[in-house]
Amino acid sequence: MLDFSGRVVLVTGAAGNLGRVVANGFMEAGAQTAVVDRSSGRLETLYAGAGVAHEPLRLSGIDVTQPDSVSTTVSRTLERFGRLDVLVNTVGGFRAGKPVAETPLEDWDLMFDLNVRTAFMMARVVVPHFLERRYGRIINVGARPGYAGRAGMAAYSASKAALLRLTESLSEEVKGQGITVNAVIPGTLDTPQNRAAMPDADPSTWVRPEAVAFAIQFLASAQAEAITGAALPVYGRS
Repeated sequence: MLDFSGRVVLVTGAAGNLGRVVANGFMEAGAQTAVVDRSSGRLETLYAGAGVAHEPLRLSGIDVTQPDSVSTTVSRTLERFGRLDVLVNTVGGFRAGKPVAETPLEDWDLMFDLNVRTAFMMARVVVPHFLERRYGRIINVGARPGYAGRAGMAAYSASKAALLRLTESLSEEVKGQGITVNAVIPGTLDTPQNRAAMPDADPSTWVRPEAVAFAIQFLASAQAEAITGAALPVYGRS
């Protein structure tokens, strides 16, 4: 296990399947952790009696598409811990199935809000703090359709492609200043929702959230200090 003792980690989307595993992994590795989610009350249930060295800072009802919410999230994290070392953006969403000519505008906007705007909004507030300290790690969560468009997935594919370009551009802006910006690209995650949606699939070929969480930890670690602007595939056999 990697050691994050003395580090402060902020995880958005921490009530989700992947976000919860990511946050728990960092806590088990010794990090002081802020867990953020839009839902109200779920963080208190999920992280009650965490049984780790440092109780997490729970920030519920936070919409990280909104400037005020993002500012509140970062300021409360800094007030609690005094600094921030790692930002992990696991917030995202999926909506697909219709061709471009039939895609509602609200679906297009929703995909860009959840998959790109969230990461942009968080980075915009966190990066100045990282630059001041000349240290920081940002890890975003991409998707394979971000590499190539697929029929019926224009909004999702385009938003995930934009997230990768955001990751690459930001990494170029801050490299050489102690800050790295990377993405992980999970294959099909083994979650209850995916099992219910694809009952005829073989989940043994899918990727456990724990495997993706470890890849995120690696990118946040000292061992990955020379890696920035990368998109790390975590496909398993999916």
